[in-house]
Amino acid sequence: MFDSPDYPQSLEESLFENWLELGRSSKIPYAYLLVVWDDLDMKYLAVYVENRSEIKEFARYGNSPEHRTLVAAYDLYSEGRIL
Repeated sequence: MFDSPDYPQSLEESLFENWLELGRSSKIPYAYLLVVWDDLDMKYLAVYVENRSEIKEFARYGNSPEHRTLVAAYDLYSEGRIL
């Protein structure tokens, strides 16, 4: 995934599928998976949120450290990309 010059490196499909499964099976009722790029660790990270407003806060207000960038957001259950 994310195989283009716009992204620093590709994301393994199996890792992404694992992240979806972990989010769905969590005791916390997460609804969305955020795919985040970490410039310091040079890898993608999974961030889970419960509602859509948290996605906007994460992206807009810098609820992540400066070295992390929101790449995409997915609905955990439909697996549709929403950002």
